[in-house]
Amino acid sequence: MEDSIFTKIIKGEIPCRRVYEDEQTFAFMDIHPVQHGHVLVVSKRQVANFYELEDGEYQALMATVKKIALRLESIFPEKKKIAAVIEGLEVDHVHVKLYPIDSGEELRNVPDMNQEPDHDALAKLAHQIATL
Repeated sequence: MEDSIFTKIIKGEIPCRRVYEDEQTFAFMDIHPVQHGHVLVVSKRQVANFYELEDGEYQALMATVKKIALRLESIFPEKKKIAAVIEGLEVDHVHVKLYPIDSGEELRNVPDMNQEPDHDALAKLAHQIATL
């Protein structure tokens, strides 16, 4: 399998705003967020579907998802929920998208992929999340 963009990010071949890393998982800011605070949590082992992960890998992924969700909740206390969506559609590498939201409608926001990311804002938020 060819390395996904997420595998390249994990290997340091593509820059990112990392918020967390352990032996089995990696979390970083989405550069085209659906909502402010959008974080991606990925398994370090590249698989297309979450059910292809070994039990320990799946548990590690979900433990990281919970850890980052709790950090997001403390940073965005005004939001009703921290949504978690398991995906692997645009990138063939299982990942969980975390979003601070007030409604399901906010999950359907479509970011402008042609807009230059606000790297300063992403760096500031990544630092907040990483240091909690």
